[in-house]
Amino acid sequence: MKLLVINPNISEDVTALIRAEAERSAGPATELIVETAPHGVEYIETRLESLIAAGAVAEVMADHAGTVDGAVVAAFGDPGMPALKELLDVPVIGITEAALCAAALQGHRFSIIAISDRITAWYRECVEGFGLAGRLASIRSIKEALGGIGSVQEDFGPTLVALAKQAVDEDRADVIILAGAPLAGLAREVSHQIPVPVVDGIGAGIRLAEAVVGLASGSHRAGAFAAPPVKRRAGLSPALDRALTLTQNPDSATPEGGK
Repeated sequence: MKLLVINPNISEDVTALIRAEAERSAGPATELIVETAPHGVEYIETRLESLIAAGAVAEVMADHAGTVDGAVVAAFGDPGMPALKELLDVPVIGITEAALCAAALQGHRFSIIAISDRITAWYRECVEGFGLAGRLASIRSIKEALGGIGSVQEDFGPTLVALAKQAVDEDRADVIILAGAPLAGLAREVSHQIPVPVVDGIGAGIRLAEAVVGLASGSHRAGAFAAPPVKRRAGLSPALDRALTLTQNPDSATPEGGK
């Protein structure tokens, strides 16, 4: 199984965190291709930044169209999702949807621990979009300015643990989600300090992508996630144009894998 894992921001140090946790989480038969967005912002906090990131993620996915068995969008908030599910004819999983599914399987109410206060409104909308607002106990976040996106765990580790404990004690959370790729791998280190299950979005994304690919359920040839209808288009990159052609006309090219 070959999985494409995309960091939707431009920070290579965050990509390194993603790669490390993805490698720890993946099964021995899974090959990982980990990529960084070619353009965008240092880290994503707002809807507009998510919109910018979505285009970058689409370009990376297009570069790998027909060569992978599944893809993971490795930023909380799932930039470009669910629209990106229309681009490839293989499972495309966002770490938000994966983390929410994993949390919902382990408890009734969950809390999200976020790296900034600005990001919380967008995260709340994401939870509502998945129909899980009634199970969201709280979103708690770091209030101070970040010194560097790649050092959030080192700079705010005790703060993040304290926020998680508050969510359990005061918000009655059954499960904690440590949100965002900058926190990749932290759940493994702090789970013994938090008295409920702690979900890592990257780990959940990899494991659930493997599971969905393994189900071999088939592709979306009709319905809400079918490929966009064929129509005139202009100005797209060659890779994106090819990817659309491939998903709209699966017999137009011989895939190397996935499709």
